[in-house]
Amino acid sequence: MRRHRGAGLQAVVLLLLVLVVGPGQVLAAALGQREVLPNGMVLLFSEKRALPILTATMLIQAGAIQDPPDKPGVANLTAELITQGTTARTATQISEAIEFVGGSLSVEAGQDVTTVSLSVLSRDVDLGLELLADILLNPTFAPDEIQRKVQEVLAGIQRTQEDPGEVATEAFAALVFGTHPYGRPLEGTQASVPTITREDLVRFHQANYRPNKTILAVVGDVRLADLKRRLEARLGGWQPGGSAFTPPADPAPLTRPVVRTIQRDVTQANILLGHLGVTRDNPDYYAIQVMNYILGGGGVTSRLTSKIREERGWAYDVGSAFTPDKYAGTFSVSVQTKNQTAQDAIDAILAEMRRIRDQPVTETELADAKAYLTGSFPLRLDTTGKIVWLLANIEYFGLGLDYVDRYAGFINSVTVADIQRVARKYLHPDRYALAVVADLAKAKLTP
Repeated sequence: MRRHRGAGLQAVVLLLLVLVVGPGQVLAAALGQREVLPNGMVLLFSEKRALPILTATMLIQAGAIQDPPDKPGVANLTAELITQGTTARTATQISEAIEFVGGSLSVEAGQDVTTVSLSVLSRDVDLGLELLADILLNPTFAPDEIQRKVQEVLAGIQRTQEDPGEVATEAFAALVFGTHPYGRPLEGTQASVPTITREDLVRFHQANYRPNKTILAVVGDVRLADLKRRLEARLGGWQPGGSAFTPPADPAPLTRPVVRTIQRDVTQANILLGHLGVTRDNPDYYAIQVMNYILGGGGVTSRLTSKIREERGWAYDVGSAFTPDKYAGTFSVSVQTKNQTAQDAIDAILAEMRRIRDQPVTETELADAKAYLTGSFPLRLDTTGKIVWLLANIEYFGLGLDYVDRYAGFINSVTVADIQRVARKYLHPDRYALAVVADLAKAKLTP
């Protein structure tokens, strides 16, 4: 009888978890090394010998932003099918091979990139990289698998339409982004997904799954020279190419409040209010993060939580976020509240947006925000999985491998005047998008 080796990885993790590099041990100088391989793929590497595990994250410029305008969902369906059969292995053989050694291999499309994730014990690195190379280079997009996945995606879209929070999120994105690709559902629509053909998938894969459009971050129990040799053996033949990507035009900012209300027989109104935000390369990014922590990103210590939850009792959870992507970003406030208090919550959100614009925050609020943001930052580095994700994103957003050392300085340099300046510049309580999914007769929203 075959022994299932999956228990091996779980046991190693449980027994040796305390040996993972801790926050105090992570320095920018040791965070990682960067190389561009001969085929154009960017490799970020960090050797961590404490655990016999290798973790890899690959970011490929094959996100939904590259979907044909008339066929949203191509990037997502391509990613769904990459692991569903190659010229050498069936979908079952791929899943059984990685599961037998207790590893994981997954592919997920996002708005800007498709993420490929691999985790294996160091003794199984060769198998892991072999499977990774196989799904990237040799997917078959078999017609029967396409038909099956199309039905799965359509079922997922239907489930999304039954979730009030997801319905509000989709409506909010459409209001904020308009015809920009970020305004389209990542999974596609009930109308678009059935029209995607095998030719669409093959064309998308050939154009976008290229090494010169790929970042590979690897952290774990392997030496760089050995890793490069193994990558060359399996991905050295991966040919660069594909057409250059032309970013879409910037979405148009709102000039007035725009509202979409959606009727659902629910006891809680799902509310999203916000507007365009910033991209990750905005020079005010760090001041914005501190400002947002005070406004609504700081959990129970934030102004929105203090007003809406603690003082009024209108909601258990309320929060705000600036979410930066590569080509555009959003500012949003989300809250769930009883239908009858929906308008009260909306008014309170707008009032707090105006207050942080009009009145300086206190030195105590600023100090608390800085303490949390700098103090919690090392928690982004306390596992190999978090380190590999940070490495990949540092490269993608061009932050530099000394980002870890510079982060606290960026946060600590923010002043009270900076908070008010960025609040006035980037918060717009007079021109926002509002998406509400509620029992509208009970909510009694005012225009």
